[in-house]
Amino acid sequence: MPEKNITTDWDKYDETIEKFIQVIAKNMNLYGITSSVGRLYGVLYFADQPMTLDDMRDALEMSKTSMSTGVRALSDMKMVESTFKKGIRKDLYKSEEDWYKSFTSLFGNRWRQHTETNIEEADEAIAELEEIIQSTEDAELKEKIQDDIERLRYAQNYYEWLMKFIQVIESGKIFDYIPKNNK
Repeated sequence: MPEKNITTDWDKYDETIEKFIQVIAKNMNLYGITSSVGRLYGVLYFADQPMTLDDMRDALEMSKTSMSTGVRALSDMKMVESTFKKGIRKDLYKSEEDWYKSFTSLFGNRWRQHTETNIEEADEAIAELEEIIQSTEDAELKEKIQDDIERLRYAQNYYEWLMKFIQVIESGKIFDYIPKNNK
C-alpha cells in the first residue's frame, strides 16, 4: 500500500482552516467589523499559542500598524485578550474562545450605542417640536406636531424596551431563555 503524502494532508488542512477563517471574516461584517479584522480573529482563534503582532503580520501579510489597530478593535469588543508568557517581552494576544461571551459583548455594545443615540435624537426632536407648538399659531401644524410627538413617544417606548433586551443579552440572562449548545 503506498504511503500517504503528509505534505498534501497538511496542505488540505491549511486550506480547510483558511476557508473557515474566510467564513468568520465574512460573518464579522454583520457586526460592523471589517473582513481583515475578522481574518485576524480567525487566525488567533486557530493559533495553538498566543501570538505577537509580528506573528500576526507574518500570518496575514499585513502591516504591523494594521495588526495593532485590529487587535485593539478586537480587544475593545472583548474578542481578544492580551496574555503573558515568561521570557517573552513582546505583547502576546489570544482569542476569546467563548463565542457566546464574544457575541453578547459585541452585540450589546453595538446595539447599546445605536439605541442610546436614537433615544437622544427622539428626545431632541420632541423638545424641538414642543417649542414649535408653543410658538406657532397654525392649528394644522399644531395637530401635525401632536401626531408626530405621539409617534416619537412610541419610538421612545420601543427604544426603552430594546435597552431592556440589550441588558438581558449583556447580563447573560439570555442563556436562561435560550441555553448555550453544549455538544
